[in-house]
Amino acid sequence: MWRASAVFAAGLVMGCMAGGPPLTAQSPPAATRADYGPGGLRIGTPLVLDRADLRLGTTVQFSRIPDVGELHDLQQIPALAHLVLALPAWPSTYAEIQPLDQLPNESDVIVVLPGYPPTREAAEAWNLLNARLRLVVIVDTPPPSHTAVGDLNTLRGLERVIAQIDEPSRLGFERLQRPLSFRKVVE
Repeated sequence: MWRASAVFAAGLVMGCMAGGPPLTAQSPPAATRADYGPGGLRIGTPLVLDRADLRLGTTVQFSRIPDVGELHDLQQIPALAHLVLALPAWPSTYAEIQPLDQLPNESDVIVVLPGYPPTREAAEAWNLLNARLRLVVIVDTPPPSHTAVGDLNTLRGLERVIAQIDEPSRLGFERLQRPLSFRKVVE
């Protein structure tokens, strides 16, 4: 009996020692380049809340465009509803975003883009996708020209433009044909 008690006590001590010291609180990871767009515009990690979407589903997020292999792997995720892409910059050609056409039909792609389209080709590339597409553009200045607003208006999947500016104003956005919101980030 004494021997069994000694073995049990030794095992208990060894088990406690193997656990190591308790973990201390750690600060969140530093912001990465993917959190910032042109001019230091911070996009952050968006959380999609859609009151009209009542389905049970999974959201997967990338800070880049996934490759075809990663999109194929997404087909193994049960109830994939949304693929959210918070991109650090606008892709410049259709070839860069073409893999998104491999997403399952029942899923949609929500893309958060920083700034204005750098070229007409960059804007028109999104219209070539066959995927269910929802675009949100975050800008930190009024449009630099009527051409920039025109490029935004040509985007079929554009749901909203969010202006991250200190003084909310429609000045420069008068020709925008999509909803405009304002946000202020306080750090």
